[in-house]
Amino acid sequence: MADGSAQFNFPKEEEKILEFWREIDAFKRSQELNKDKEPFAFFDGPPFATGLPHYGHLLAGTIKDIVTRFAHSTGHSVERRFGWDCHGLPVEYEVDKALGITGKADVLAMGIDKYNEECRSIVMRYAKEWRQTVERAGRWIDFDNDYKTLNVEFMESVWWVFKTLFDKGQVYRGVRVMPFSTACSTPVSNFEAQQNYKDVSDPSVVVSFPLLNDPSVAFLAWTTTPWTLPSNLALCVNPTHDFIKFLDEASGNTYIMIEKRLSILYKDPSKAKIKILERMKGADLKGIQYVPLFEYFYKEFEATGFRILNDEYVDDSAGTGVVHQAPAFGEDDYRVCINHGVITADGHIPCPVDESGKYFDVITDFKGMHVKEADKLIQKHIKGMGRLIVQTQINHSYPFCWRSDTPLIYKAFPSWFVRVQPIVDKMLKNNAQSRWVPGFVQEKRFANWIANARDWNISRSRYWGTPIPIWATEDFSEMHCIGSLAELEELSGCGKLTDIHRHFIDHITFKSPKTGKTMRRVEDVFDCWFESGSMPYAQQHYPFENKESFSKGFPADFISEGLDQTRGWFYTLLVLSTHLFDTPPAKNQIVSGLVLASDGKKMSKRLKNYPEANIILDAYGADALRLYLINSPVVRAETLKFKEEGVKDVITKVFLPWYNAYKFFVNQTVLLKKEFNHDFMYNGALKKSDNVMDRWMLASCQSLIKFVREEMTNYRLYTVVPRLLRLIEELTNWYVRFNRRRLKGENGLEDATQAMNTLFEVLYTLVRVMSPFTPFLTENMYQTLKNFVPKDPKIVDDRSVHFLDFPEVKEEYFDDDIERAMSRMQAVIELGRTTRERKTISLKTPLKELVVIHPDPQYHADVKSLESYIVDELNVRSLIVTSDEAQYGVKYTIEADFRSLGAKLKKDAVKVKNALPKLSEEQIKDFIRNKAITIEGHNLGEEDLTVVRFFESSENSLETNSDKDVLILLDVKRYPELEQEGLAREIINRVQRLRKKAGLEPTDMIHMYYEFTQDLNNALEQVIKEQEETLVRALKRSLEPIATKKEADAVIIEEAQEVNGSTFNLTLVRD
Repeated sequence: MADGSAQFNFPKEEEKILEFWREIDAFKRSQELNKDKEPFAFFDGPPFATGLPHYGHLLAGTIKDIVTRFAHSTGHSVERRFGWDCHGLPVEYEVDKALGITGKADVLAMGIDKYNEECRSIVMRYAKEWRQTVERAGRWIDFDNDYKTLNVEFMESVWWVFKTLFDKGQVYRGVRVMPFSTACSTPVSNFEAQQNYKDVSDPSVVVSFPLLNDPSVAFLAWTTTPWTLPSNLALCVNPTHDFIKFLDEASGNTYIMIEKRLSILYKDPSKAKIKILERMKGADLKGIQYVPLFEYFYKEFEATGFRILNDEYVDDSAGTGVVHQAPAFGEDDYRVCINHGVITADGHIPCPVDESGKYFDVITDFKGMHVKEADKLIQKHIKGMGRLIVQTQINHSYPFCWRSDTPLIYKAFPSWFVRVQPIVDKMLKNNAQSRWVPGFVQEKRFANWIANARDWNISRSRYWGTPIPIWATEDFSEMHCIGSLAELEELSGCGKLTDIHRHFIDHITFKSPKTGKTMRRVEDVFDCWFESGSMPYAQQHYPFENKESFSKGFPADFISEGLDQTRGWFYTLLVLSTHLFDTPPAKNQIVSGLVLASDGKKMSKRLKNYPEANIILDAYGADALRLYLINSPVVRAETLKFKEEGVKDVITKVFLPWYNAYKFFVNQTVLLKKEFNHDFMYNGALKKSDNVMDRWMLASCQSLIKFVREEMTNYRLYTVVPRLLRLIEELTNWYVRFNRRRLKGENGLEDATQAMNTLFEVLYTLVRVMSPFTPFLTENMYQTLKNFVPKDPKIVDDRSVHFLDFPEVKEEYFDDDIERAMSRMQAVIELGRTTRERKTISLKTPLKELVVIHPDPQYHADVKSLESYIVDELNVRSLIVTSDEAQYGVKYTIEADFRSLGAKLKKDAVKVKNALPKLSEEQIKDFIRNKAITIEGHNLGEEDLTVVRFFESSENSLETNSDKDVLILLDVKRYPELEQEGLAREIINRVQRLRKKAGLEPTDMIHMYYEFTQDLNNALEQVIKEQEETLVRALKRSLEPIATKKEADAVIIEEAQEVNGSTFNLTLVRD
């Protein structure tokens, strides 16, 4: 661990900490220390190990780690088990690609047993890389006691979940038009289909359908899926829409469509050469028959199909107002055709497309072709028939398979469903019982999704997954759902089961207890979302084991995932917890946003538009990445455009100032030993300091503790970093900067010890408060800081900061008077600094006088109590605090916020504006006293007007500045007697810069020599002689002429310097 004496490399030091944690088995030890404390239940959603972790995983892992570390440090036992999603399409897709498998026939030829074992062999392909990255990111989670969805114990609990729902009548088998992945040969659920929309260009065609009894007239129907036209069975119109029959004079053809959409045919319908022959409602068209486009299914459905149907789902925002119906390929198509008797629920539904998206032989003209590839040929075919009226392209958003990244189609498929619609109200009620951060996700996005939820398709016609445990007769007249291995073993007599994947149980049959008929398992497996939604129960093999521990930890205290999981894991957890226990799955849920590349596009390995995570970790360390992520919009469920400079900024703006304050403390302990032979040790019983800044700094530190406790209790991680920055600013730019002399012992050992006690307490508190957020840096600092704390018998193991409790708030440290005085001192100093900057006068140049003008005696007392700090920081010789405004020519004016005043007074605001400059100073002062004034008949108060004091004087050496509360006057005139002191400060600055360049520490004693090469008017020579006391106080030794240096002295560094036009060589020599 770094001791504060060398250059600090954050990522390298983190690697040392990782090794230290391994040596002491830190995570396991921390779990042991808290094992008997109150449980804090955390569920970790399982990722797939078939791909490498990315920033989204690191973000989620960071949030989870921070919350669980905080829970641990506040007196809880937190089980943190990593989980793996091992089943489903992601695994099968990789195997299919590797083995060239294109469909079911290939799998059956290979054998389901061999196929599944291939899947098993790759599920943990990147587990080692996952563990390395997760541990490198500083996340403490149990990989050795992980859960895997392929474990038989997990799968058995999934069976129990399903059987419970089945026995409640919440499972059914139905045919439904579902989003279907032809690349993966399986249907996907509606919420999966919502996860990967892309903007694509598709065909947009208008096709004619001549009337059967009058072929000279044709309906015009519009579609963006020409591949569905061979399965057309009907046309549908809205009964309320207004239709026209019109003659297209250019072609001589007569068409029927809605008048509102003529623009699909004509660029400017008002100029189109058409003749309207008849007007009618959509209801008038119902039942009219038309000539089929294709005759593949004409004979079968001639009696019920190929006619106009009515339904109000057809809108008039696009197309022609006439929609073609292919019931196997559209949800509305299926519903409308069922309702009108075109097809029956238990009858044949023309679905001439196989699982890989290719036409069956019945579609003779396009057999064997993939439907998307057939689009162009079908259009060509229709054009040859003279029935393609419009042929163009449309750009629109279209769903893609979330795994194969190929276009989905909609296709009728027999599937198993869990009922969701009957429990929507319960789900909304349970959702309202959880705390979501941010709240808008719960109230809007998630609640809206639940309110419109459909029944959940939980089956997949695949191979590698938990088999659906339904055994049925051939005609499905009887079904039996198995809920455990023991039940299946008993019913079938199959013997002891150790694995229940398909190839181990598909052959198992048993006789129906009722009819004696043979019952076989249905072929389907569970959708992997059903498994991940079951993880609260399955990870503990509930209810077969761990009933007591489960009951204590359900619902979970905390879960977290990305915004996309509102339609994924968050949703499936809620569906199942509502069905099983009528409760939310978790009490608190943090939702994170999406991490994009810096250009606002999706991170892409192909485009190389982002730096790899491991590169960032190696360059800047995990702590910097963690703090960057949680201080971004992404923790508020918004989008983050990832920028490497942002991670770098955490180092420069947060860690370096913080580390430098720590390093300064360590160096000062060495200095106290050298100067006073004093071994510093923190003394918690030391009498309360009389120093205002000591008490203010300690109070600020307690404010941080209180703030972090409150915010973390409410799961608002994103508010912590700004508050941390504020404390570091107060510590480095105010406390340490203003108390350097005290800390260095210039006011004596007693005062130095008091200041060091304060500095240590702040640093020691910071490492404990920030340990959940920046586990590496806090551990690194703690390993040194703990040596300055007396052993506490209450602490069982103090080897790691992560074994310690989160600090309790010390209410006795808070002091409103101190905070008020400090804020006033800071206001005066900031005004003085900006005045110097405005006049380009360095802080090293002493100025004669600062006047602070304020009417409040308490303000005077506050500023006077901190006078020494103001005088030192602003480098002025005297400070005058007064309320005598007349002596200094202070005048008053009054200003208004005319935007808000305009909204309040309307036209009269102009009258008030014109009246303000005419107010006398007495009237303004009266307003200050009474906080009210009447102008142009309007009563106005402090919320409307602001009093501004200003200064007018012929004395041009006084510069003024004000923050609308206090007014300062700074004498900026240069005085010869002060010029020398300013030059002395410049010389000190050159020595200190050269020390730093040479890598010297403050405790390194050296000799300093100078040799002038050009000294204008002997100015610097005179400064060195006459300001010797100032130089020695700062440098600890005199600055000597080079002639006094001995030949044998070892030169550390030598460099030319320039001060105020004079030049000299500065040489540093070892003591």
